[in-house]
Amino acid sequence: MEKIWQFASYNLWLLFQPPVGREHFHCDMKRGFAKVRKKEPKVKALLEDNIPQRIGLLAQKGVYEFHENPEMFSREDGVEQIAEILQLNQELAEVQQRVLNILKNYHQHPFLLNKKIIKLSRGDEGFPEPILMEIGDSKFNFYAAIDCIFQESDGTLHILDFKTGKSDIDRRQGYLYLLAASYLYPQQKAVASFYNLETCEHSDPIIADADTLEAFAIEMEIIAKKHQEEKKSYYYHRQEFSKVFRQNPGIACSCCPFKTICKFSISEVSA
Repeated sequence: MEKIWQFASYNLWLLFQPPVGREHFHCDMKRGFAKVRKKEPKVKALLEDNIPQRIGLLAQKGVYEFHENPEMFSREDGVEQIAEILQLNQELAEVQQRVLNILKNYHQHPFLLNKKIIKLSRGDEGFPEPILMEIGDSKFNFYAAIDCIFQESDGTLHILDFKTGKSDIDRRQGYLYLLAASYLYPQQKAVASFYNLETCEHSDPIIADADTLEAFAIEMEIIAKKHQEEKKSYYYHRQEFSKVFRQNPGIACSCCPFKTICKFSISEVSA
């Protein structure tokens, strides 16, 4: 069987090109740490020590457990029971408090209750099965980790992505979910939207025609090629990490998980 090395995903695209308005927080070196040096002990530890990601994962698990145990919606101690299943008392205080508030919100406003759920992820299943995409002579694996799919009354598939905190909505992510759906469910109409589990805000649905999805597929092909080229450059010239992955010291350092190990990091930025 042919081994496909090239791949693309929304996460990878985000590391190449930030959303509009977030350009000043972008740094290519962050992509280098996250994608080609991720197995190094110090880098791996920093990737795992991520409070926002931990909150998002536990929030996703909480929603999953509520729907696995729907009787919890009608129990006064339903939130406490789900928190116990999640072993929330073993988490950091900040994580505990925010996830507990999310569970309380969902207990009071169960967005998916009575919806025909086709798929609901726990969030810890690992990488989804890749979608093999072929564009011209190029082949690459496309990854799309979908939180939830439910079916509308008219048969439309609704792809829902859960958000937490002040996460901005990047419509590109929604279009990529629809691209994935066009391969996974080619005969069915689909829409995509976002739901914030902390604010209980639901975005407007995103729809796309065939031409739009083709444009996003081509963009994924470009990203897959760029990433493969970068990896080759780094693996053959490891001493030139900072040349392959250019640094952007300054305000970008303030929210970078690798600032403690990056020699270009600036700890304080003048106003």
